Amino acid sequence: MRLHRLELSAFGPYSGRETVDFDTLGADGLFLLHGDTGAGKTSLLDAIAYAIFGAVPGARGEVKRLRCDLSSPETPTEVRLELTVQGQRLLISRSPEYDRPKKRGDGTTKQPAKGSLVWMDDADRTALTRLDEIGRTMQRLLGMSAEQFFQVVLLPQGEFARFLRAETAEREHLLEQLFGTQRFAEVERWFAELRARERGKLQAEQAKGDELVARIAQVVGIEPPEEGVDEEWLGQLLHERKTAVLASTEEERAARAAAAKASAAAEAARTRAQRVHRVRKATAELAELDAAEPARAAKATELAQARKVVPVLAARQQLAEAQRRTGEAHTAVEAARDALPAARRAELSEQPSADLRALAGDYRQRGGELSALVEQAEAQKTDIRAITELTDRLTELAERKTKLDAELASLPAAIEQSRALVEDANRSAALLPSVTEQRDAFTERLAAARRLPALREQLRSAEQEQRSAVDAHQRARERVLDLRASRLDSMAAELAGELKRGKPCSVCGSKDHPKPAPLTLGVVGDDEESAAATAEQETAARRDEAARQVQEHTRAVQAVLERLDGAGEEELAERLTELQQRHTKLTAEAAAVGERTEHLHKEERAQTELHEQLTAVRTESAAAESEQAGARTRVAQRADVLEQARGDFEDVGAHRDHLLALANAIDGLAQARAELDVRRAAEQERSAAVDAAVREAGFGSAEQALAAARSDAEIAALEEHLAEAERARLRARSVLDDEENAGIDPAESTETTEADSALAEASAALEHAVGALRSAVRQGDETEALAARLREHWRNTEPMRERFAELDALTDVVNGRGQNAKRMSLRAFVLAARLQEVAIAASSRLRTMSQGRYGFVHSEAAGARGTRGGLGLDVLDDYSGQVRPAKTLSGGESFMASLALALGLADVVAAETGGAQLDTLFVDEGFGTLDADSLEDVMSILDELRAGGRIVGLVSHVDELRQRVPTQLRVRKSRGGSTLELRSGLAG
Repeated sequence: MRLHRLELSAFGPYSGRETVDFDTLGADGLFLLHGDTGAGKTSLLDAIAYAIFGAVPGARGEVKRLRCDLSSPETPTEVRLELTVQGQRLLISRSPEYDRPKKRGDGTTKQPAKGSLVWMDDADRTALTRLDEIGRTMQRLLGMSAEQFFQVVLLPQGEFARFLRAETAEREHLLEQLFGTQRFAEVERWFAELRARERGKLQAEQAKGDELVARIAQVVGIEPPEEGVDEEWLGQLLHERKTAVLASTEEERAARAAAAKASAAAEAARTRAQRVHRVRKATAELAELDAAEPARAAKATELAQARKVVPVLAARQQLAEAQRRTGEAHTAVEAARDALPAARRAELSEQPSADLRALAGDYRQRGGELSALVEQAEAQKTDIRAITELTDRLTELAERKTKLDAELASLPAAIEQSRALVEDANRSAALLPSVTEQRDAFTERLAAARRLPALREQLRSAEQEQRSAVDAHQRARERVLDLRASRLDSMAAELAGELKRGKPCSVCGSKDHPKPAPLTLGVVGDDEESAAATAEQETAARRDEAARQVQEHTRAVQAVLERLDGAGEEELAERLTELQQRHTKLTAEAAAVGERTEHLHKEERAQTELHEQLTAVRTESAAAESEQAGARTRVAQRADVLEQARGDFEDVGAHRDHLLALANAIDGLAQARAELDVRRAAEQERSAAVDAAVREAGFGSAEQALAAARSDAEIAALEEHLAEAERARLRARSVLDDEENAGIDPAESTETTEADSALAEASAALEHAVGALRSAVRQGDETEALAARLREHWRNTEPMRERFAELDALTDVVNGRGQNAKRMSLRAFVLAARLQEVAIAASSRLRTMSQGRYGFVHSEAAGARGTRGGLGLDVLDDYSGQVRPAKTLSGGESFMASLALALGLADVVAAETGGAQLDTLFVDEGFGTLDADSLEDVMSILDELRAGGRIVGLVSHVDELRQRVPTQLRVRKSRGGSTLELRSGLAG
């Protein structure tokens, strides 16, 4: 992966639009990114990370506040990164979600996050616009996740120093993110989950076995044993059940014999009692029948008379039915006459039936001849209606065609006008960024121009203060010189004043003082000279501070003058007003691009739709005209024939219906007359049959016969009464004549209580014995069946128990327990191997940086308080030959160790992921802890990196690096936002 160009706008501390040309910046392979604290050095790295992955590393990514607060509301927040990955040149653009002012009205609205990925070497390849798809594509091309990228490309020394001193758990978490060993954790979880599932299955099967044991114990009626259920216990239960079945069988056999004997005795007693009861009942019934014999004789006579009158009643019923039908036929004749036309009713009523049938046939024939013309009459009506409808439709289509022609004529001019408006809006949108940049630049220049008078006033004040300070210092300096000269002049008198008789001179050592210098007034002492010297130093400091202030204000004024480039405030204000007006106009037109484009498309769609509608109208008009001409031809051809067939009626159908109705009415009258004649003859025959039936039944008259008549229900009741009396007599005689009842006295007792009690006792004993046998057999059968199932369950679960024991042991090993001697889980084992590779890769660089003194040592020892081992990382000190904890390194040594660790980790991760070659690296801070020699060693390592074709960016504010790295990108901060300044070593 190689970076080419980075553009950011309103991002982090950068309020405007800034650009970083990495091709120029990294031409020498090494560049320095420096600036004041908080200026925005790390924000450039954040912008690179955000462009690639849509996120920024560390705690800054948790805040999700990427927009610069100092930016103007109109400036969009955006990051654009041009880079090459695996031979493909890409352009990534991203904008985070942020609040922007509403285009209409007050307040703000949420600007959604958006992005794009463009393949610059393949114009035919579709650009990506979905954020998640962009992230997945970059992760696939780079071969690493965002977390891995943050660690191996943006090398944060503070984090690696923390990693160097971290405990096992924290180090394990970072390594797991970098090397993507989650799959091994998944393997551990898979084994644990598989063991849990298999344990659940085994426990479920064991529960089934326990359930079978409980059911066996329940069947047998004992408590299930808590443990020790085996084949011996099961065999003992089965033997006991067989013994119980044999004993119950013998008891049941004895009880069954006793019950059979008691049943025979009870049956004999019940049989004798039943016979006595039947004889007693038959004797009583015969006595009752003899007493009721006269009443039965009268009923028999009544039944005979009723049976003789039945034929008379049948003949009377047939006569009544014939009379009813004759009346109905007469009513039908009158109705048929009423159905005839009133004008011809009298005429037709007098004609014979034969003439009526002939006349009806004639009318029906004429009506049939008209039926063929009825369909033509209906078609005629349909065609006439169609002609009217088609005329209306043609008028409507003509009006619609006129309207469509007018609308089409007005569209081309409107479309050309809309197309011109769209082009204007697109040009405005294209010009808007440039005008926005110019407006922002002139806004800053005008603000600088307005600050210039104040800056110049401050410079004049500073210059005046400098002159005063110089004068004051000159006076103080002169006083010191004067005092010093005066003191030198009076030094002999001062020394003479210290001489004592007989004591040696402090200057020459002589005890003789022949001519001491005399004391004079105004001798300068040491205190006065010291006070003057102090005053001189204070005025010198004031002078230097005033000179520094003048230099500062001079630079500020010069910077503003350079920015103004000779332009005045009035000129800048006028130019800014023009740019502002142009920006407002372009913004309004650019905002209308979508609306104008949609309006143009709408008009173009309308033009197409109008053409289609006009074509459809023309087609439909031609079809309607053709259809109308055909209908008119058919109407003219049928008109004469239908007019003759209609006659005096409304249409042919009405004429036909009249003839057919008249024929039907005449036929109806003829048929009604014939039916009336038939009914009258039948009535006369039924009257003669009634008289004959009366004579044959032996009655004097029909009234006498009707008096003897009875209903069917009454006759049936008489017959059933007489028959039941006879049946009762026969039943009673059969009971008394039965040989079994011979010699039985009806007065004999019928009690069977004693025999029934004996039978009940024997039956109860048998039922108990049978129940006991069935229970014993059932218990035995169920016990044997459950025992067979239990044995089969034992056989089936034995392989499962063996497999689970193997799985349980293997899962413990994978999770660092059981027979795992290293007490390391699979994931920790893999991470330990990766950490060992990192330690080897990092040691070579650490030895170079530390001049052969230090190297990394990977340790598999367990941590404190029994924590798992395998992730220990110590330092071997070649001076002492001892392995030291990394925590004992000094600040500079820790920086070298963490940098070596970061570079080694980057190499291992890049090799592990198999992704893109990382041609661009950033090392963030930490150089301030190094002495000159150590810095030289670290720089040699970085030179090795760039010698391999990589571009290395150093993020630091150490002054010495500015002397060593000629290519620099400086970040300047100000109250209006940070800016970038490139200083290329190739330029000069």
